[in-house]
Amino acid sequence: MSRESPEQTERRLLGVIAAAELVEFDGAWAFKESPLEQPPVLTSEMLAVVRDENSWSWLVPAEADAEETFAVFSFHFPPAADNSGFVGWLATVLKQRLGTGVFVVCGQNSSRGGIYDYWGCPVELRDQARRVLEDLRRDR
Repeated sequence: MSRESPEQTERRLLGVIAAAELVEFDGAWAFKESPLEQPPVLTSEMLAVVRDENSWSWLVPAEADAEETFAVFSFHFPPAADNSGFVGWLATVLKQRLGTGVFVVCGQNSSRGGIYDYWGCPVELRDQARRVLEDLRRDR
């Protein structure tokens, strides 16, 4: 485990975000839920499926009656990129610049660099979030 100053961390993570593959997903996204004893049927439109002790939750394109909708972005990192601290760093930056929290769901794809992240923010902040991400990717 390496030790670094806050400035070194910032510089490293700006390099990580600049090198990451960033995808913005079209449309609005929402979570659906079901009881634990009724798992969802997996489909190609689902981006993420998670569970806790009581229920399943999955992220899909929002339907018209969705209560809370999100813009969704994803990051795949280059192999061997030291992205430690990335989630906390970017969540803090987005909170400071957008005034809102985000959600993050992580997955693993060994053939594409390992851990990847789905990030969601309120859909009405899509354009502002995109600008923040573009600025961070240029600030390297």
